[in-house]
Amino acid sequence: MAAAVDGRMGRTISTLEQLVAIPGIAWEAFDPADLLHSAETVADLIRGLGIEDVQVLNVPNGEKSGGPAVVARRQAAPGKPTVLLYAHHDVQPPGDLSLWKTEPFAATEIDGRLYGRGAADDKAGIMAHVGAVEALLAALGDDFSLGLTFFIVGEEEAGSPTFRSFLETHRELLQADVIIVADSGNWRVGVPALTTSLRGLVDGVVELQVLDHAVHSGMFGGPILDAPTLLARLIATFHDETGAVAIEGLVGSESAAVDYPESDFRRDSSVLDSVQLAGTGPIADRLWNKPALSIIGMDVPSVALSSNTLLPSARAKLSLRLAPGQDPAAAMEALAAHIDAHAPFGAKVRFVPGEQGAAFSTDTTAPAAQAALWALGKAWGTGPVETGIGGSIPFIADLTELYPAAQILITGVEDPDSRAHSANESLHLGDFRNAILAEALLLARLDKEGL
Repeated sequence: MAAAVDGRMGRTISTLEQLVAIPGIAWEAFDPADLLHSAETVADLIRGLGIEDVQVLNVPNGEKSGGPAVVARRQAAPGKPTVLLYAHHDVQPPGDLSLWKTEPFAATEIDGRLYGRGAADDKAGIMAHVGAVEALLAALGDDFSLGLTFFIVGEEEAGSPTFRSFLETHRELLQADVIIVADSGNWRVGVPALTTSLRGLVDGVVELQVLDHAVHSGMFGGPILDAPTLLARLIATFHDETGAVAIEGLVGSESAAVDYPESDFRRDSSVLDSVQLAGTGPIADRLWNKPALSIIGMDVPSVALSSNTLLPSARAKLSLRLAPGQDPAAAMEALAAHIDAHAPFGAKVRFVPGEQGAAFSTDTTAPAAQAALWALGKAWGTGPVETGIGGSIPFIADLTELYPAAQILITGVEDPDSRAHSANESLHLGDFRNAILAEALLLARLDKEGL
């Protein structure tokens, strides 16, 4: 199998470079023609594998259509399982071009890494699927009889607004026994990982009002604290003196199976040397198995537009990551109750709930997970890490709900220096090769042994 992968790596990388050149971005400010071009290019790639049942589909999103998804099917032989291969072809906007050391949509290889927007997240995920299937067909020929469904979506970076309705519309079309989500990462370069847990997520906006209208800060300041100051006092109640989340009713645990040394975390995160890390317990658990609350946006005047005025109102958007085992609805209620109970100085406070998504955990004793761990070890030549992810993939909860019998595996090609969503996103080409080989070995084992 390794020979089949290696013999095609030059072409696989070249194809990935062609995908990176397409600026398919699902945000309204960008040309939807590029997104459709991206989807059609992926569809053609899959047709090149000899799969004839290939469609570019979408569902309504209000008055518009959702991002174009590619769905391709290869029927299973009698008694063989079907595996769904998920990835996304849309990418994040490039952001500030002055921060890039290469052109974001011109893939550039430097010292064994391929730089470009989407080179890692998640066009490499697409090519991991395509490369693995291509190698399998070359190595096994007609003996390969596993069922395959490619599901390559086109709006993940825009929050997957039509994902749930797409699944409900095409539920039977996407039915599978195993789902491989190639949109995560490895422990570090040279060390593979199977992502076995994801934190859940709730978010919302807190609005605080202290005056009916703005007034002169010199004339009225002193007896009255302005809205941003009181909002800051409210925000300060979200964490205790260690920096741990202090919202009553949230769950957490210390159950991570691996150690994440502080020195490694500081290097990977780029946190300043002088900054004290928040929370207590092992760092891996603080990242994967405990809640985390961030302020991701505030509406107050900018410094450039500031004046000597007591501001009557301010608001902030909160993002609360949830530990596995936490019910999102209960977490949203706990967050709302905390805000209501800690309104400072009698200010009028209102919480507007936003999105919510459940956490996820893998049963690593299940046959597909055991096969994946074996395949990762064979491809890299070293034992894989069962890792959590501090982030959330809300659509995983939709897959879990609509396909409860399917075994879900979260894999990926990224490493701590891939800088997905940031300037200078890149892919380690050695790990990319190993990811393709691992998926090919996994699919071959499922084809031979079933579930």
